[in-house]
Amino acid sequence: MRYFSGFCLKEEEELFDFWLKSANSYTIAGFSYGAIKAIDYALKSNERVDRLILISPAYFNDKSESFKKMQLLYFKKNSKQYIDNFLENITDGSMVDLTQYQHNGTYDELKELLYYNWQKDKLTQLQNRGIEVEVILGENDKIIDSKSALDFFKNVSTTYYIKNANHILKIKERD
Repeated sequence: MRYFSGFCLKEEEELFDFWLKSANSYTIAGFSYGAIKAIDYALKSNERVDRLILISPAYFNDKSESFKKMQLLYFKKNSKQYIDNFLENITDGSMVDLTQYQHNGTYDELKELLYYNWQKDKLTQLQNRGIEVEVILGENDKIIDSKSALDFFKNVSTTYYIKNANHILKIKERD
């Protein structure tokens, strides 16, 4: 399996063992920002790909230009505070410690994920190549609007919508 990490993370795929346990060497997977990298890799790959797993894809097609610019401005102003807040929102109430996976994200990576244009025809193109596309979303995601993402992905993939789950697909353990 080829796995692509989320923004500000590295080697966190073990957090998604449940979703990745059936992956094989012909599977490409990515979490959040990594989902963007995974789909782009699958589209360009000349190697055999059977399955593409997009875990909480960084879907911001529904966000305004002003929202995106504001995120970049906050990052530029204080990247450490932005990243700390971002990582807290990823785990929202799940008691998952991301310290061992933390990696400093860059302004350019944040810009890329905010401005990535998800297109249904890209997903259809992969399906037409025989690639099974799976998308997993958490209902209580504080990073993306999971309902908008669900509306986008549901007709072009096998989509799982996990009730009460956050961005890392964990159920809230505390208030």
